[in-house]
Amino acid sequence: MTGFPSRTPRAGFRALAVAVIVAVVAAACGGDPKPGFKATDVTGASYAQKLELTDHTGKRRTLEDFRGKVVTVFFGFTRCPDICPSSLALMKGAIEALGADGKRVQVVFVTLDPERDTPEVLAQYVTAFDPSFVGLHGTLDETKAAAREFKVFFQKAAGTTPDNYSIDHTAATYVYDPQGRIRLFMRHTATTADVVAELKLLLAGK
Repeated sequence: MTGFPSRTPRAGFRALAVAVIVAVVAAACGGDPKPGFKATDVTGASYAQKLELTDHTGKRRTLEDFRGKVVTVFFGFTRCPDICPSSLALMKGAIEALGADGKRVQVVFVTLDPERDTPEVLAQYVTAFDPSFVGLHGTLDETKAAAREFKVFFQKAAGTTPDNYSIDHTAATYVYDPQGRIRLFMRHTATTADVVAELKLLLAGK
């Protein structure tokens, strides 16, 4: 009988098994799987690429100044009653939990209230959490530009007096890896354990 040779079920099974093994090996050789971040992974995002403002000591700063460290950036204001101080306290706790590796993390606080948050006010505020924390400020136009770059929402909320206003704003931390790449959008509801786990992954080059 002429025609194509028939294929036995056993041969077909062997071919399928080989195909599965090849696929698994290929996947393993293709690189490590994406790390298990709990925060929103924004690797490759086109925003939050630049930041240039003045720190609380009067020095002009950019993200490149902190290259080689994991960098966290939070936008807020010093008269914030809850989310801002709790977010900075969260980072302080995570850095302490990291031990010696905590020195490889740089926390940056950007004020959205340049009218009231003078360099002196910022210096007192951020260093109260940790002497290594950096507070950044700029003109109102610079602040607006930085907020646009990071897609941060903020607006004044009227208070009982013209100087007693509050500021509604995005409550999240942006996290960069040691290579200076934006990696995570971390909400303020994260736990210390979550933050420590995320920072360890980035410090390990994940």
